[in-house]
Amino acid sequence: MTSDRKSSVILLDIEGTTTPLSFVCETLFPYARMHLEQFLNGHANDEGLQRDLEHLVEENRAEKAVSAPAISDVLSRAQAYDYLVWLMNEDRKSPALKSIQGKIWERGYAKGQLTSTVFADVPIAFERWRREGRRIAIYSSGSLLAQRQLFQHSQAGDLTPWIEAYFDTATGAKTEVESYHRIAHALSVRPGEILFLSDSPAELDAAASAGLHVHLAIRPGNREERPTVRHFPVFSFDEL
Repeated sequence: MTSDRKSSVILLDIEGTTTPLSFVCETLFPYARMHLEQFLNGHANDEGLQRDLEHLVEENRAEKAVSAPAISDVLSRAQAYDYLVWLMNEDRKSPALKSIQGKIWERGYAKGQLTSTVFADVPIAFERWRREGRRIAIYSSGSLLAQRQLFQHSQAGDLTPWIEAYFDTATGAKTEVESYHRIAHALSVRPGEILFLSDSPAELDAAASAGLHVHLAIRPGNREERPTVRHFPVFSFDEL
């Protein structure tokens, strides 16, 4: 067992921490790509999608990569599709893209076409942590909608009752120290009361610099990372 029993908040990454990389890369991303054009055509009048597309134009204006498709201020569906596909190909953490992906996945879950996967120790740990009086929060680059949908429609059932708060890139980039100060402030705790688990050393570096306790999630299918003194490896939530 690790020595983080004093952490009152457990802050969790999703991809490679609570959920296999394979589910995200081989199920969610291909599903969004497959249904993107249909979604853009079928929801052209949705206010939420219109806001996403306005943000997409703003992102494109600030885009520095010369390979990025140029789009006009009056965005056509074809331009939107081309740019969104480019963002997916480049694995960009675009807020507009993440929001649109979340809406596509929401419909996939509702239709029964998607069921998310979490590691077997996750629901057991969630129940135990809450029983111990510890709070659970999620911090992912996916939209808040996508995060909630993933935990609501897992193969282990609806896990959202165990989760108190969700944070996405609106809080800040996961590799920025200030993002973790904002999370601590939002949760009304000191940074030292939070334990953050992620499969990304860069994210753990930022969180540790903010004063959080951190552990490196070692999960089946994850990229091989070398644990360090600051990145104590955790192979199962049973250890916490």
